[in-house]
Amino acid sequence: MPSNRILRMTFASIYVLYVQKVERKGKSKADVDTVIEWLTGHDDESLAKAVADEVDLETFFAETPAFNPDASLITGVICGYRVEDIEDPLMQKIRYMDKLVDEVARGKKMTSILRTPAA
Repeated sequence: MPSNRILRMTFASIYVLYVQKVERKGKSKADVDTVIEWLTGHDDESLAKAVADEVDLETFFAETPAFNPDASLITGVICGYRVEDIEDPLMQKIRYMDKLVDEVARGKKMTSILRTPAA
């Protein structure tokens, strides 16, 4: 996995691509914000700051207020890799985020995207 190149990318550059992707599919920036905030614990203000400051992905995740413990319920393939099998914790977090945004773009219901443990 080309992790060094990915880690040097800014969150802002990825975020713009996420928003463009979901908007092409008729979804909104607010949907992207919802899934990223669910995953990372960031709020609208801290997401905007991360974009404005052009922090890299490593810094973005290092400054994550509260990474969602239910993220481990995210499974499936993204970019040719099973997210649950990725060994590098940071790369796994990045791919979790990719997977959630991909599910938004595919029109999956938000209640399914924002995983919760079975009762």
